[in-house]
Amino acid sequence: MKSNLLPFLLAAALSSVASLFAKDTAEPVRLQIDLDRAILPAGTTEHAVVKIGLDCLRPPRHGTRPPVNLSLVIDRSGSMSGDKIAKAREAALELVRRLGPDDIISLVAYDTEVDVLVPAQRVRQARGLEAAICSLEARGNTALYGGVSCGAAEVRRHAEDRRYVHRVILLSDGQANVGPSSPEELGRLGASLVREGISVTTIGLGLGFNEDLMTRLAQRSDGNTYFVAESSELPGIFAAELGDVLNVVARKVVIEIDFPAGVRPLNFVGRDGVIRGQRAELTLNQLYGGQEKFALVEVEVDPSEPGSEREIARARVSYEDAVSSRSATLNASRKVQFSTDRRVVISSADHKVQADYAANALAVAKDKAIALVDAGRKDEAGQMLALQAQELKTLGDTYGNAAVSQSAAAAAPEADRLAREGLDNAKRKAYRTESSQVKAQQSSPGSRP
Repeated sequence: MKSNLLPFLLAAALSSVASLFAKDTAEPVRLQIDLDRAILPAGTTEHAVVKIGLDCLRPPRHGTRPPVNLSLVIDRSGSMSGDKIAKAREAALELVRRLGPDDIISLVAYDTEVDVLVPAQRVRQARGLEAAICSLEARGNTALYGGVSCGAAEVRRHAEDRRYVHRVILLSDGQANVGPSSPEELGRLGASLVREGISVTTIGLGLGFNEDLMTRLAQRSDGNTYFVAESSELPGIFAAELGDVLNVVARKVVIEIDFPAGVRPLNFVGRDGVIRGQRAELTLNQLYGGQEKFALVEVEVDPSEPGSEREIARARVSYEDAVSSRSATLNASRKVQFSTDRRVVISSADHKVQADYAANALAVAKDKAIALVDAGRKDEAGQMLALQAQELKTLGDTYGNAAVSQSAAAAAPEADRLAREGLDNAKRKAYRTESSQVKAQQSSPGSRP
């Protein structure tokens, strides 16, 4: 029995190895194409998942990282009084003390009005920076849009210097109630900023902020997003975010995936990429050293003969090395084989790709559940999430994938609770933030099997 499986699995493994690495590991980024199964059932139209993985294998060496151009935009409205503003000051002080002398920092505070407390300047010249942070006091309303716009304007003063990594970090605990305030308006602002190479990371504190607005702004600008229930968590969150900013290895990333005739791209799973005919395209602002970013594309594959092999995807990735400012291009392709032996198909499964797909499918389902609950249809929300959990249970059981089975098992009781109770404020924020973080599709390369 094993001798029947061996030729298929050996051929699939050799095909995989031949197409995995587009460049040697001296490059800061490695391109890899994976499939949910290396061998598909023959003679039928099949759906498959193509994963385009970008492994950023090394963080910048000490002393060689690109400098950062960072604007801290801090909500000082009345709701930030007490421990919130105190912890915000503490977190901001810890962050700026970790910056290098040639990094650029600016500090913007907003309530009803927006004030630039420290204009964009190199850290070694910012003598009044810590005093300005310590002077933050809560007052007034929440001009969030104006605060982000002002922070971006400070970053923009040095945006033409290609050496710098450009980032706005926004902290808010309240609803935007001065100026533009809808998720759509903030999403458009984020989309315009990412075209300038500026990402916005959003940190929502407590239970009073608008999670739809904050996640939309971060997603559209390719930034990170966080939900911080307690102000005591702020220093850790600021430290984690700075860890990403100080480890940028590539930027201006463009992913182009071409699919041959007989392979139809259907949709990105979890990302807002664009599909035009046989090409799928996605743009990312920055990649971080020591992490993996990836994109998942569902495809439909025409029937093929048993024992045959065909190309399923060809990817081209262009980016700028953040340390050297050198432009680079990676290319890779991937083939798939076909068999009528169900055991061969099951044995070819890539459990990591399936687990990534399951996590993103659940994230998409949770976003849909929020919309249904908001519309007063919590029963439908529960049913929809239960159906997704059942589909993933079948996937996990079929391929013996423990990670997928565990995700399905956790989602099933969640679906029951959703149908009974809907979503309270805290749970809604957790749903939205967790969904956004999963759909950012970022993990450690070391998690590969």
